[in-house]
Amino acid sequence: MAKGNVVKIGLKCSECGDINYSTTKNAKTHTEKLELRKFSPRLNRHTIHKEVKLKS
Repeated sequence: MAKGNVVKIGLKCSECGDINYSTTKNAKTHTEKLELRKFSPRLNRHTIHKEVKLKS
């Protein structure tokens, strides 16, 4: 399924520091860091989640 420059990334909450979500992205076509507004279960509200590398 995953070919080429597809890397696993985690989405880390900028407020509590938990990695709540994981996904993949094509590193060749999307070179910038991913930032999404996602739900943080610990804080029970939506916060900014930033991309971090995961171990393969």
